[in-house]
Amino acid sequence: MTKSNLPRLELHIPEPPARPDTEVSFTHVNRGEAGAVRRPDIAEHESNMRDLPYELIRVLDDDDKAVGPWDPKLSPETLIKGLRAMVLTRMFDERLFRAHRQGKTSFYMKSTGEEAIAAAQSLALDKGDMFFPTYRASAWLHARNYPLTTMCNQIFSNAEDPLAGKQLPILYSARDYDFYSISGNLGVRFVHAVGWAMASAYKNDTKISLAYVGDGTTAEGDFHEAMTFAAAYRAPTILCVTNNQYAISSFAGFAAPERLPFAAKALAYGFPGLKVDGNDFLAVWGATQWAAERARTNNGPTLIEFYTYRAEGHSTSDDPSAYRPKDEAKHWPLGDPVERLKDHLIALGAWDEERHAALEAELKEKVKVAVKEAEAIGTLGQSKPPIEEMFEDVFAEKDWRLKEQLRELKHRRAGEGA
Repeated sequence: MTKSNLPRLELHIPEPPARPDTEVSFTHVNRGEAGAVRRPDIAEHESNMRDLPYELIRVLDDDDKAVGPWDPKLSPETLIKGLRAMVLTRMFDERLFRAHRQGKTSFYMKSTGEEAIAAAQSLALDKGDMFFPTYRASAWLHARNYPLTTMCNQIFSNAEDPLAGKQLPILYSARDYDFYSISGNLGVRFVHAVGWAMASAYKNDTKISLAYVGDGTTAEGDFHEAMTFAAAYRAPTILCVTNNQYAISSFAGFAAPERLPFAAKALAYGFPGLKVDGNDFLAVWGATQWAAERARTNNGPTLIEFYTYRAEGHSTSDDPSAYRPKDEAKHWPLGDPVERLKDHLIALGAWDEERHAALEAELKEKVKVAVKEAEAIGTLGQSKPPIEEMFEDVFAEKDWRLKEQLRELKHRRAGEGA
């Protein structure tokens, strides 16, 4: 029986802070104070750290100085190396985005606004620690000097593509650089990262894993399965949520209650969650370093939410002006990661605008040369890996079906040539 004195139920539909026809609003963003969040001991029990997901870890203050306990105390040389990787990522993205518009590749995604995350973690972790990335993590490869021409060959899917045309552009794989294959299936690498870390612990190794998902992927089952196994087996892994405010055209509120940080999801699984300013290179490094030390000393996993902003569209197939104000990126209250690290170096007296302009010019030219070298081999449809490559790396040894398919293909091609 319906009680007449009860109100009718209303379905809550999450609303983004702004739409294309409204003014930009970031009133919901609480920046907190740089240096104000405490840094617990790496062996601290999770039950004593349940306040951390609700505070934003920042190191760089509004005067471009590094403050507080999360400051990793990096040398200017290391900071410049990080800045170089971030600027190279941005220059590479600009050039290859234009290549897509010119019809030279079928697909591309920019990392604009998120470069500090992968660049800092690439430099902070050890050789042999395995990175399970999602897209927008190419700064990891740039920080480790992955060959630019090889990168372009993969994007163009040409005859020198290191993945032999078996992946979409920008879904890189680079074992020698501790960069696990990117998957277009959301969330699967989270599970793989936990399994890899469990295997490392089982073998009594010293290596840890690092994995990314986006904010929207936290609604996938793979996210929760990975969290469960990481907690149960105390896997030596760092699990990261890149909260860039949007999952393609849906804002982050559809994947979690608006007032609940993604970092707080760790609390249900019994391990620490950190919310970190993803546009602060030093904060990313400091939090990653803490989580890595915790993992290496058998204190288990950490979930890190990197609070950042996707300044460009989701991909070349996306038009962000359809769902958010055109100038929204300019108003992001945590600024631009490249500019913030540059300004910090200038404040230290280790950098200046002239050197920065020279760095941009140098890297722009390096990218131009690499793209030209790859274009000489071929762009979209102009040159392709040998057709026989389709049958390689499927099984350790070709079974009868693959042999038969290859034979039929060769026979058909011979007939077409006749």
